[in-house]
Amino acid sequence: MPSNPKTIWTNGTFDVLHMGHIKLFREARKLAGPGGQVIVGTDSDERVRELKGPERPINSLFNRVDFLRAIKYIDVVCTYSSEYNLKALIQQYRPDILIVGDDYIGKSVVGSEFAKKLVYFPRYGGLSSSKIIGG
Repeated sequence: MPSNPKTIWTNGTFDVLHMGHIKLFREARKLAGPGGQVIVGTDSDERVRELKGPERPINSLFNRVDFLRAIKYIDVVCTYSSEYNLKALIQQYRPDILIVGDDYIGKSVVGSEFAKKLVYFPRYGGLSSSKIIGG
């Protein structure tokens, strides 16, 4: 466990929460250490439709934000409606660690230039909201 507090950032749609998300948030909390903070960003409903299709999101932004705020590992929940907004939020918080799924290895990660470190988190059991929904 780190002895100095850290700011950890992660983001995603979080449309249908599953155990992989909880494990990600728990790991973020561990990385933050005592006194650190975990910040989670989530896409607006319009952005989810752009990224995932017209049948998404399953859960509205209002509900997704409430779900995320109820998770004990998360300190702050932010929303964004574009890649530009996402990048601006990450720049504002300047996290010590930006944590993303390992499916982003070798890909560009929005805002990673504003984090001190980029950490890839392995998918848990191959879970994804899209697979659960069947899309």
